[in-house]
Amino acid sequence: MRETAVEPIAGGGDASLAERVWHNAEEDPDAVQFIRPDPDPRSWPVRRSGRGGALPVTCRQFRDDVLALARGLVAAGVAHGDRVGLLSRTRYEWTLVDYALWSIGAVTVPIYDTSSTDQIKWILGDSGAVGCVVETADHATTVAGLRPDLPALRQTWRIDVGGLIELAAQGRAVPASEADHRRGAVTGEDMATIVYTSGTTGPPKGCVLTHHNISADVGNATAVLPQLLHPGASTVLFLPLAHAFARLIQVGMVHNRATMVHSADASGVLDQLRRFRPTFILAVPRMFEKMHDQARHTAEDAHRGWLFGLGEQVAVRYSRALDRPHGPGPLLRLAHLLFDVVGYRQLRAALGGRCRMAIVGGAPLGERLGHFFRGAGITVLEGYGLTETSPALAVNLPTAMRIGTVGRPLPGVRIRIADNGEVLAQGAVVFSGYWNNPEATRDALTDGWLHTGDLGRLDDDGFLRITGRTKEIMVTAAGKNLAPAPIEERIRAHPLVSQSMLVADGRPYVAALVTVDPQAWQRWRDSHGHPGASLAKLRDDPQLRDEIQDAIDQANRSVSHAEQVKTFRILPRDLTEADGELTPTLKIKRETVQDHFADDIAALYRGH
Repeated sequence: MRETAVEPIAGGGDASLAERVWHNAEEDPDAVQFIRPDPDPRSWPVRRSGRGGALPVTCRQFRDDVLALARGLVAAGVAHGDRVGLLSRTRYEWTLVDYALWSIGAVTVPIYDTSSTDQIKWILGDSGAVGCVVETADHATTVAGLRPDLPALRQTWRIDVGGLIELAAQGRAVPASEADHRRGAVTGEDMATIVYTSGTTGPPKGCVLTHHNISADVGNATAVLPQLLHPGASTVLFLPLAHAFARLIQVGMVHNRATMVHSADASGVLDQLRRFRPTFILAVPRMFEKMHDQARHTAEDAHRGWLFGLGEQVAVRYSRALDRPHGPGPLLRLAHLLFDVVGYRQLRAALGGRCRMAIVGGAPLGERLGHFFRGAGITVLEGYGLTETSPALAVNLPTAMRIGTVGRPLPGVRIRIADNGEVLAQGAVVFSGYWNNPEATRDALTDGWLHTGDLGRLDDDGFLRITGRTKEIMVTAAGKNLAPAPIEERIRAHPLVSQSMLVADGRPYVAALVTVDPQAWQRWRDSHGHPGASLAKLRDDPQLRDEIQDAIDQANRSVSHAEQVKTFRILPRDLTEADGELTPTLKIKRETVQDHFADDIAALYRGH
C-alpha cells in the first residue's frame, strides 16, 4: 500500500459560494466577470451593447443580476434546502441561476441538455426537485410530460422565452433585505448541489456536494495554479456546465474575478476562441486529438504532410528535452524555432493566439500528444478527479509536471493505492454520500476513504498515473487480467480512428471494435478511389483494414503477448452520445456498445 498527501493551503470557508459575488462587487465592481456573446434580450435583459455584439458583464452587474433572480426565487416559494433542476446548455443564464440558488440556500440539480426523457425523469424524481429551469421548448415539453410522475415539481421556468425575466419581476415584491438574510443563513456545510453521475453503467447516482466541498477544491486549486486562475485571466467555456469539471472552472473564475465567456455551440468553438482570445481553456482529450489530426490533414492537403511529420517529431523531442537537466540542445532549439515559425504559431492561432495552457480531464490524453502540444507552445495540464470529489483531486502544474501522469494531489488531498491497485482518496473535497442511496454510500466510503473505482500507481515523487477502471478489468478465458484503457488509447492515436473498444471478457483472445473518424473517412475514401462510398459498404476493404491493422500493431508493441489484440472489426458508424453509446464527456458505455453491436462481436469469434 502506497500513500501521499499534500497539506492544505486554503480552507473551505463557512459561507455560501455566492458570497464571493458580493465580495467581488465591492472590491472591483467594474471588472469584467463574464462576456455574453451575442446575447438574446428575451432570455435575460441586455443593458448595453458590447463591441461585436458581445456584452460584458461586470462584477457589479452580475451581483445585481444574482440578487434580482434570488428575490424572484424567494417570491416563487423556493426555500432553504429545496432542490431545483437546471436543464440547459452552457450559457450565462446557467451560471446566473446557479449562484442565485446558492445565495438563498437552495440546491442546484444540473441536468445535461442531451439527457433522455428517462434520465430527466429519474433526476427530477430522485432529487425531489420543486422546480426546474429549462432552456428550450423541447425541454419544456419533456418536463411537462413528466409532471404527473413528479409530485414535488411545482414550477418550470423557460429561459429562451423570458421565464427568468418574469421570475425576477415577481421578485420586486420581496425586499432585498430578505434575500440578504437568506444568504447570510447559508453555511459551508449546507448542500450546494446534487450532481448526478452520467455513468457508464446503471442509473445515475446523485453526489451531494456542500459549499465547503467546492470552496475547498477551488481555493486549493487556485493556490497552486496562479498562472491560470487570476484577475485578468480569461477562458471560453464550452464544456457542459452540468459536468463537475466545467462547474469547478466556473466557480474558479468567479472566485478569482477572471473573465469567462459562455459558448453553448460546440460546433462554433474555434470561432469563439479566435474571437475572444482566452488565456487558457478547459477541454476533454478528444478535442486535442482532433486538433492534431486536423493540422495533419491540412498539411497533407497542401502536400506538406512530410513537413508536419518532421515538425511533430521536433515538438515531441523538444518537450521531452525540457524534462532533462540541461534541456534542449542548440540544434534542437534551432529546429524548434524554425518549426515555430512555419507551423506551431498557426496551431496556437487556432486557440486565439494567447492561449498557452489548457486543462484536460475525463480520459487520458496520451504521452505523445502531451509532448506534441507542449513542444508546440501549448502546455496541456492533465488532471484527475471524480464528481464525488468536487471534482479535482490531482493535477499537473506548469512548475511540476510529468506528462503521462495526472500530477500530484492538490493541497488538502491524500491519495492511497490499495493492495488491489485501486486509488483511494481523502480530504475536504470528498463528498458526504449519494442522495437517497445509503447502500451506494457505504460501498463508496470506508473509514473516511473514498473508493474511486480507478486503478493507479504513485511514483517516487508522488505523481499519480491512472491505469484503468476496476470494473473494466477484463479476464480472458485463459484467466489473463487485462486493463483495456492503455491499449485503446494507443489505437485511438491513429488519425483514422475515432473510438476503440476491446472485447475480451471470457473470450479466447483479445479483440477490438474500431470506429473511423467521419472527417478522416471522407478524405480516405476520396483519396483511395471511392468517392461517395459509405463506411458501412467499405469497412472490409483490404486497404482500409491494413491501415487500422497498423494502429493495432503499434498498440500491441506496448503490451505482453497475452494482452495483444488478435483481430478487430470496423464498425459501420461512429459511436454517439445520441445513441447512448458515449457519456457527455465522451467515455464509452461498454454495455450499450456490446448490445448495439452484438453481431459484430460475435463475428470476431466465429469459428472459435
